[in-house]
Amino acid sequence: MNHLANAAPREEGGISAPGNAPGNAPGDTLAPLLAEIRARRGEFSAQRHVSPDIVEAFRRVGVYRAMVSRRFGGEERSPAEFCRLIERISAADGSAGWVASFGAAATYLAALPEPTLRQVYAEGPDVVFAGGLFPLQPARRVPGGFVVKGRWKFGSGCTGASLIGVGIAVEGEQGGLPRVAVMPAGQVEIRPNWEVIGLQGTGSHDLVVNDVFVPEEWTLIRGGPASVDSPAYRYPSLGLAAQVLAVVGLGVARAALDEVTEMAGGRASITGAPRMADRPYVQSEVARAEALLRSARAFFYEATEQVWATAVAGGKLPVEEASLLRLAATHAARTGAEVARLACGLAGTTSIYEGHGLARAMCDSLVVAQHAFLGEGTLQSAGRVLLGLPTTPGFP
Repeated sequence: MNHLANAAPREEGGISAPGNAPGNAPGDTLAPLLAEIRARRGEFSAQRHVSPDIVEAFRRVGVYRAMVSRRFGGEERSPAEFCRLIERISAADGSAGWVASFGAAATYLAALPEPTLRQVYAEGPDVVFAGGLFPLQPARRVPGGFVVKGRWKFGSGCTGASLIGVGIAVEGEQGGLPRVAVMPAGQVEIRPNWEVIGLQGTGSHDLVVNDVFVPEEWTLIRGGPASVDSPAYRYPSLGLAAQVLAVVGLGVARAALDEVTEMAGGRASITGAPRMADRPYVQSEVARAEALLRSARAFFYEATEQVWATAVAGGKLPVEEASLLRLAATHAARTGAEVARLACGLAGTTSIYEGHGLARAMCDSLVVAQHAFLGEGTLQSAGRVLLGLPTTPGFP
């Protein structure tokens, strides 16, 4: 029996080459969508989710097929290409970038058995996945699978998903990585409760499942080995999961810095003070913020390309490389938050109004940096690796 009801069909089109920066290039097919996202970001925040037509547009431009193996009709893009795409979307709106980032979930869905993956992608590779992993809820083992019941937090993008995964605890199972039960979105109740200061449009509501049977072959170990081999699936899925969130912060910070730079050349202050651009402290702070952002971004993509080269070559990934990947992601998220804060501070009272782009950027980037994948523990674990000490469980 096909456990997946109505996977999303594939649309024509594809990701335009993202290039090395989040700006729009001549002939860029993504530019009209980004302009629409910028114009509607207040709508996403007010309703607490990205609108369905935008999720559909993500499907059309290839967000959800980008990291799917070619054997299932996907495009199997490199992680750097995908991250640059998410960075650009995030520069238009952080919530939209965050929701789009879960296109990378294809890499850990690859831990499902191959016959299950063929069912997942039976109607095409553009399957929209969302999930809530924690708190792990006990699942009852029955013949052929598990009965799943419970409530999970932070189901980002759940309102637009066709497939949802939840973290379960199975009596007698040992190991540091959680099991995820995957089911059609129609079997999951969404409890709206996403009342937050940043990334308001991500729809990260609670998920409720009530005694749903999930066949064992529709469960996976998150971060476990893929059941099929390809470079995209050899790349560490948990590392990529952290990266695609962190790069949202880079995109948000880029937009904030560009906005305050444009403001600086405008009219003089209402107090009679010189234009922002003519003030020495603004000149210094803009230069510092630019250097911070570019440096963090360079480290981020350098680590990405290094690990990707190992994945393409089919070699065993050294723990030092995987650790740098996680470190670069955490550093990017934290630097993005710092740059957005600097930009907001330079704008003075202009940026204190609710709904102002700089205020939104500061709050969005703060929420990115607060994610568990990008927290203080990541820095400590990376430091242990750099010092030659044993790694902590589950890292990198």
